[in-house]
Amino acid sequence: MVAHFCDEVFISVVVPMYNEADNVEALYQRLTRVLEGLGRSYEIICVNDGSRDDTLEKLRALHAADPRLKVIDLSRNFGKEIALTAGLDLARGEVVIPIDADLQDPPELIPVLLEKWEEGYDVVYAVRTEREGESWLKKTTSLLFYKLMQRIARIDLPPNTGDFRLMSRTVANALREIRETHRFMKGLFSWVGFRQTGVYYQRKPRYAGRTKWDYGRLWNLAVEGITSFSYLPLQLATYLGFAVAMFSFAYGAYLIVKTLLFGNPVPGYPSLMVVILFLGGIQLLTIGILGEYMGRIYTEVKRRPLYFVRGLWGWEKVSEEAGGKK
Repeated sequence: MVAHFCDEVFISVVVPMYNEADNVEALYQRLTRVLEGLGRSYEIICVNDGSRDDTLEKLRALHAADPRLKVIDLSRNFGKEIALTAGLDLARGEVVIPIDADLQDPPELIPVLLEKWEEGYDVVYAVRTEREGESWLKKTTSLLFYKLMQRIARIDLPPNTGDFRLMSRTVANALREIRETHRFMKGLFSWVGFRQTGVYYQRKPRYAGRTKWDYGRLWNLAVEGITSFSYLPLQLATYLGFAVAMFSFAYGAYLIVKTLLFGNPVPGYPSLMVVILFLGGIQLLTIGILGEYMGRIYTEVKRRPLYFVRGLWGWEKVSEEAGGKK
C-alpha cells in the first residue's frame, strides 16, 4: 500500500492488535505520556487484525479525539506478522517503533531507544532480562528456540528479543521491500543488517486479557522461523537417509554372511517388523520436512497480496493500490 503524506512525523509507533479492547485505553495513555514528553512529532498506528471484540470501536473513538492515533482495519485476521507489516507499510516517521498492545513491553523505554539511535545505531532492540507472568515451560522453550536459531540460521538473531525495537527510516524502507508471504519478523529485522545494538529491560505481565500465543501458535512460529532462515532440516534429512542406507547395507551384508555360514532358520518376524517400521518412519519424517518447504514455495509463487485493508482512519489520501501489492 502506498500513501501520500504532506506533513512530517519524527516517531511512528506501530501496534498490531487482535482482541485487545481491554488494553487500548491504558496503552494510549502511557504511549502519549511518553511521546509528548519527548517534544517530537509522532503518530501511533494501530492495526486492527480482525478483532472480534470492540477493539476497532475504541480505536476509532480515540482517533476522533486525537488524530495522531491512526487506525488500519484489516479485512480479516491475517496474523501478527502481517499486521505488523501493514503498520510498517504506512509508517512515515524518521524512526519506527513496533510495540505489543498488552503493555508487557514498557513504552517508558522509548527514550532509551532514542538515545542509542542518536549514537548512530540503525536498529535498537529491547532485550528481556526477566519475563514475568510466563510459565517455566514457555521460558525454557523460548530459550531453546533462540539457541537453535543462533546455531542453524544464517542471521544473528539476538536472544530474548521480541518485536519491540527502534528502527531508522533506512531500515523501515528496507523491510518494506521484503514481500514474502511467510514472515518471521524477528528474523527479518536481523536479516536486513545495518548497525544494531540492544538495551535491557524487565518484561512485565500482560496489563489485561489473555495471550493469543498458545503453544500451538508458538510451535508454528518456530517452524516458520526455522524454515524461513535455514535449510538445515533438509540437510539433516539427507544425512539421516544416508546413515540409514549405510546401516541397511551393513545389516544386509551381515544377514547374507550369516545365512551362508549358518543357514536360514526362518524365524525373524520381530526384527523384520522393526526394520520396516524404522525405515517407514524415516521416510515419513523426510517427506514431512520436504512438505514443509514445498508448501512454503507453493504459497510464495502464488504472489497473493499480503493483506487487504477494510478501512483507514488518519490518512486523507491513500492510493488505489490496496492490500500491500508492492
